[in-house]
Amino acid sequence: MTTPFRHTAPPPVRSATGRTAEVHRQISSDFGIDGPSTFVVLSSAPELLPAAWALTRESLLAGDGSRTGKELAALGVSRANKCPFCVDAHTVLLHATGDHRLAERLARGESPEHEEHARLLAWGAATRVPGGPGLTPLPFPAEHTPGYVGTALAFHFINRIASALLTENLLPGNAQRLRPVRSLVGRSVARTVRRRLVPGEALALLDDPGPGPSWAAGTAVGPAFAALRAAAAAGGELLSGPDRALVGDAVRAWDGTHQPLLWDALPDRGDRPGARLAMLAALAPYRVTDEDVAAWRGPERTDRCLVRLIAYGAFAAVDRIERELPGVLAGRGTTARQE
Repeated sequence: MTTPFRHTAPPPVRSATGRTAEVHRQISSDFGIDGPSTFVVLSSAPELLPAAWALTRESLLAGDGSRTGKELAALGVSRANKCPFCVDAHTVLLHATGDHRLAERLARGESPEHEEHARLLAWGAATRVPGGPGLTPLPFPAEHTPGYVGTALAFHFINRIASALLTENLLPGNAQRLRPVRSLVGRSVARTVRRRLVPGEALALLDDPGPGPSWAAGTAVGPAFAALRAAAAAGGELLSGPDRALVGDAVRAWDGTHQPLLWDALPDRGDRPGARLAMLAALAPYRVTDEDVAAWRGPERTDRCLVRLIAYGAFAAVDRIERELPGVLAGRGTTARQE
């Protein structure tokens, strides 16, 4: 049987206990999909799973703003990050919202017919560039900022996890590339996708994370983001101080562009394999290879270690993007009435 997982073999959902089992139950109920691989892959590091799910739930699913609009933003993020797994997933979920014509236009590589949809898609893509000019004016009402920004940041993280640790196959044999399959899968979760969720229910799965950033003040998105930041940052303990500094310097210098196959700051896997893995996870996760993993891993490092290191690198890029936001969003100017 084929598996969607690369470099890891996460525990089956049915074997989960305690908080991990509770997370999977909430995912099934609120996301409408049993054991989506983007979250199952995090089960090897159970401290990451609740926070990643909470940010996704509280922004994309329960946050303010239309589900179609937030799916478009997430699709823009995924395109900008070159994550075909997530691009296909959001195309299917657009079918689930009932926007079948829009979903198929995007699947064919065409632009949305409606200007507000095109602006949301472009805004999602623009979030890849830290502090970039495409972030304003906002293509959504200012009061929906926590939902949209939380969604974008959640998928900057998930894209990197998926690119590093999953294959490109959303469904076996890439069946999601067929229009009837996309439509059928979308319709199968339509009832759940169109249900209005109560905000904040994922926070019970977290330890006390604090209020989170100012752009999410007063919403459940803030604590969820703070929890993921803390959980991902803890993976830095797997690196030496100099290696963390090397990764940090590279991410701070990053301008949102895609790196060439080799670039000067990328260390050799024979010299600093941990720093190389974390840097790739941040800036080019689709280039993580079996050789990169094997050079760092060794017999003493488990799947949990690998997932934590990849998450550390992935969130370093998210953190870089997020830290540029307060100034950009200070005015929260908007051109949209209500998408």
